[in-house]
Amino acid sequence: MRQNFFTRTRFHVVIGFLTLALFAFPAVPVQAQEADKRVENMIYSFQEDRESLNRTYSVRESEEYYNRMTIFYDNWLRELSAFNFKALRHPDKVDFVLLRNTIEERRYTNAQKLAEYLAIKTLLPFSDTIMAFVVQRRHGAKPNAQELAARFFRLAESISTLGKGVQQKPKIPARQATKAANATRELKRAFDEAYKFYAAYDPLVGWWTKNPHEKLLTVLEEYASALQAWTTPDNTQDDGTGITGLPLGREEFIKSLQFAMIPYTPDELIVAGNAEFAWCEREMLRASEEMGFGANWKAALEKVKNDFVPIGEQPAFITFLAEEAIDYVEKNNLLTIPPLAKETWRMSMLTAEQQRYSPFFLGGELIQVAYPTDGMRHDEKMMSLRGNNKHFARATVFHELIPGHHLQMFMMNRHNRQRDLFDTPFWMEGWALYWEMQLWDRKFTTTPEDRVGALFWRMHRCARIVFSVNYHLGKWTPKQCIDFLVEKVGHERANAEAEVRRSVMGGYGPLYQLAYMIGAKQFIALRKEFVESGKMAEKDFHDAILRNGNIPIEMTRALLSGQEVPKDFKTAWRFLGQ
Repeated sequence: MRQNFFTRTRFHVVIGFLTLALFAFPAVPVQAQEADKRVENMIYSFQEDRESLNRTYSVRESEEYYNRMTIFYDNWLRELSAFNFKALRHPDKVDFVLLRNTIEERRYTNAQKLAEYLAIKTLLPFSDTIMAFVVQRRHGAKPNAQELAARFFRLAESISTLGKGVQQKPKIPARQATKAANATRELKRAFDEAYKFYAAYDPLVGWWTKNPHEKLLTVLEEYASALQAWTTPDNTQDDGTGITGLPLGREEFIKSLQFAMIPYTPDELIVAGNAEFAWCEREMLRASEEMGFGANWKAALEKVKNDFVPIGEQPAFITFLAEEAIDYVEKNNLLTIPPLAKETWRMSMLTAEQQRYSPFFLGGELIQVAYPTDGMRHDEKMMSLRGNNKHFARATVFHELIPGHHLQMFMMNRHNRQRDLFDTPFWMEGWALYWEMQLWDRKFTTTPEDRVGALFWRMHRCARIVFSVNYHLGKWTPKQCIDFLVEKVGHERANAEAEVRRSVMGGYGPLYQLAYMIGAKQFIALRKEFVESGKMAEKDFHDAILRNGNIPIEMTRALLSGQEVPKDFKTAWRFLGQ
């Protein structure tokens, strides 16, 4: 009897729950559910397929690699073109548009790199021979060791002759020389790996080819160095700063902006940066007057720089600042901070070498603190102390931790993971700077000294637009960028050098530095549209941004508004206003 009672009870509970579920969760057509799931699966499949190809075709500077990736991207675009876009729900239409935009961007970039490679292929007459050996190794075909040794020997001789004759040929542009040198070194790496694969298990290969292998490695490196040195002067070369890079050029810069969904020209962005800088200067003058320095705001800045914590006390000060910002955000109900996010942020100290590229804090789950090390020279220690003083730090710790990068990464790892493929610095860095601007507006920064510290960083973000755009348009050299940061913003020279070195040689994309301020401006425009208009509560607005993931902010806007996105979506959101 008891068993029947519980059986009947469970049955009625289950029926009741299913009935409730039908009313609580409106039914989604099976076709739509399947299409939505397929979009997410396509995103993951695209990433895995691409990585599989990258592992297989490991010589990236080769016709083999570029041609194979062209086929890969073309196949994906054909599949997306035939997809039933209308059957998707709104969020999945956004994901579809983002996937197509990402594939189109990578196909375009691949085509540009292929064209650049073909332009320098004549400088690599040995590439086909080495690639044939690499492909042979890929499939494990057994080589004829004696013939292989002869081939390596002849190839080493011909490359040696080629290297000696470089200075008798017309000089080539530095960009082409760099690509040719990089391609030579990639071939060297792949050749060495293939040789070691055989030599490890086939004693005949090692016996016959040991000496030709070593000779070939030597001449390939010598040839790469000769190419790199024999170039026409341009601003990709060392201008005395030790900083070299590859400016993008105007046409490619504009194309990058379009793929990032930023519908502005480089000139318009510079105007926006200078306009924001002018606002910063006016506010800096107000703070300077309060500090007793009148119109000499650089003197006020000097006083602020010299107000640093005693040696050894920086870590404790960082913890205090982190907790101060968390308390403020929570007490003012500005966003949701999961308890685990507050518990799991960590701290490390940047080494002296790391500070050559990152003179200020870096953040995420781990905040990396810039501060003098015992191995620095005295002048380097003072620059690090002054560049990471109390008031600068108060404006950056929450940028790096909460509500900035640590909270962003925490939420990204827990919501809409399929969108990791679409990451953009405009969302990542724009959000962190947006919070600097929001807390300024909310009077979080009260003393004139703290306001000077906050304004220094805001001016720095404006300057990043100006110097990075001018550099990539080929108008400024690294030295001009450094001088601009020192004279216009008030940077310590060593810190300015590190900032430019990071921008040019640190592996960042050409849009990265301007993304701070431009991304923040996008979030400010969103806040006006959704919060100040009364459409959303502030906390809901901020939480939704974090849960929707790191994507171009125009697509965040579409998700918040429910705005329909067409299959052939093109960027059009003019968020900067007049």
